[in-house]
Amino acid sequence: MPEPTPPSTAARLRLSIVLPTYNERGNIEPLLAQLLPLRQHADLEILVVDDDSADGTAELVRHLAHDEPAIRLIRRVGRAGLASAIKEGLLDASGDVALVMDSDGQHEPGAVLRALQALQQGDLDLVIGSRFHPDAEIHGLSGRRETGSTWANAAARRSLPRAYGHLSDYMSGFFALRLDAALPLIRGVDVNGFKFLYELLAVSRGRLRAAEVPLSFQPRSYGASKLDLAIFWDFLISILHSLSLRLLPRRAISFGLVGASGVLVQLGVTQLLLGLSGRPLAGNQELALVGALAAASSNYLINNALTFRFARLRGLGLLQGLLKFLVVSSLPLAANVGVAQVLVRFSYADSLSAQLAGILVVFVWNYAASSRFVWNTP
Repeated sequence: MPEPTPPSTAARLRLSIVLPTYNERGNIEPLLAQLLPLRQHADLEILVVDDDSADGTAELVRHLAHDEPAIRLIRRVGRAGLASAIKEGLLDASGDVALVMDSDGQHEPGAVLRALQALQQGDLDLVIGSRFHPDAEIHGLSGRRETGSTWANAAARRSLPRAYGHLSDYMSGFFALRLDAALPLIRGVDVNGFKFLYELLAVSRGRLRAAEVPLSFQPRSYGASKLDLAIFWDFLISILHSLSLRLLPRRAISFGLVGASGVLVQLGVTQLLLGLSGRPLAGNQELALVGALAAASSNYLINNALTFRFARLRGLGLLQGLLKFLVVSSLPLAANVGVAQVLVRFSYADSLSAQLAGILVVFVWNYAASSRFVWNTP
């Protein structure tokens, strides 16, 4: 792609580049070397937000910053996550314009000037580097990931404000924005979300003037992709969160989906045991109890891995947490039956509505009590 002419402004632009890192030692030094020449066009600061990488990424950046005042290291200990790293970097940025990009070498530094030029000349608040722009080039995305990103963008388009319907890459990790317009919105971004950009667009409710520039998406030079099951789960929760008009807490949605999966586990285990024993369910409540315990244990393990993974329990704490979860889950059973009976007895509801009310009471209790007493989160 031809390089654009540098953006021209009467006053020299103050530019902050935010680079979230986790185990990117092999990628960060060449990336910084490519970004530092941007000092010719702007007063530059580069914020490397590192999640206490085990490969020495932070130590390398700290060493490089000794000789280069434009580089600043933000080393995070005890907290992690891509979205929260981006949010922290943007809130710490001192520039008029901030640009976020991945640190794995897949975003070519040449796109920075294209994004800045579009941001200033188009009188925009946000410019996104798109892998799916008609002029984009994709060299570093497998067919499977490209298909997944295409489906994810289609789902995102349907859940975001119509003002962003012209965009093509809601999952992008490359974007530039005017901080004066975006900071109030950045503060409201849920850092447990799937993608920071998607969450920013969702909370903005269409107020950001946005456009795209094409990316030449490169292969990763070193290390492995961070994409895993938790990322796909986060995306599903983000979509449902937006479709609920962001009224339901993200963790409550996740907790509810996991609970629904527990119903299938309970039915499957109970039917399996009945088939093996050759006995009917009537008079064999112990088989149903085993199915219920299997469902509760499944719910606990999945919630620990996905819903509460930022407070994930391990080792002996995992077993202690299971015992607490089983106690918490057993306490509201009487309340479930009691609420249903009261509503039916006093003709406040029919049988089905009464049972649903009882289930709602159980769900609220399980979610609130598990959050506080099992995973120690508010």
